Amino acid sequence: MDRNTLTVVGVFVFLVAAVTGGIWIGQREGFLATPENAAAIGIQRRAPDRVPTANEAAAALIGGPFRLTDQNGKTVTEADLRGHWSLVYFGYTFCPDVCPLTLQHMTAALDDLGRDAAKIVPYFITVDPERDTQAVMAEYAPHFHPSLRALTGTPAEVKAATDAFRVYAARQGGAPGATDYLMDHTSVVYILGPDGKYVSLFTHEANADAMTAKLKSLLRSQG
Repeated sequence: MDRNTLTVVGVFVFLVAAVTGGIWIGQREGFLATPENAAAIGIQRRAPDRVPTANEAAAALIGGPFRLTDQNGKTVTEADLRGHWSLVYFGYTFCPDVCPLTLQHMTAALDDLGRDAAKIVPYFITVDPERDTQAVMAEYAPHFHPSLRALTGTPAEVKAATDAFRVYAARQGGAPGATDYLMDHTSVVYILGPDGKYVSLFTHEANADAMTAKLKSLLRSQG
């Protein structure tokens, strides 16, 4: 992972911390009452002396409407993230290292969970729709867990998804029209609960053992 991507992860952590305080202050001032942060504000109204936790603030920010297509041509929207636990990772198939390694860790963790893996659906959403067509995703996905849903769409559809999940993505290098470029992007795996809302995340440093342990704990504590 390059320095820019590491910086983005740091910025994300800072953003969550900032929003935690910002929602508390904004609710007092009355200018942050939007659908996106309604959950965190609701907590604050019920307990006005308590500052929302980082997870509560992140849950208010992460997620939203999107419409993409999986490797089999089926439409997937935010509604499809409900009814099961989800692992959501944004990357691209031409990624030389971090993306395939993260997907391998996810696959190994799901394998380690045994029958509990049926409660979790992994999603791989491209940040490179120009190269990651449905056909490319269909060829790429079988290298990982059999339940992996690899999602792509038009540039506008992918942008809506990255915006919903607060994911940074930018092309790096390559002449106009070239296909040998890289993508700089946020590299975290979001964990969403059965209600489709953010619960936690794995950073790029989490290996399969760390993922397995955390997922077992979440499944045990929240069902």
